[in-house]
Amino acid sequence: MPSQSDALQQAQSDYQQHMRSCRQCAADSAPCAVAKHLLRLYNNARRAAARRD
Repeated sequence: MPSQSDALQQAQSDYQQHMRSCRQCAADSAPCAVAKHLLRLYNNARRAAARRD
């Protein structure tokens, strides 16, 4: 089972990788729906990690 820090790092990595590779995010000034979802997952993981500290 992954730890909180592993989940946070994975969520951040997924979001950053998407932002680098998504053509829609690169073409538009607004993030696509997938980017918004991945950012929400990252923010939730960040909040959960902050609560544990």
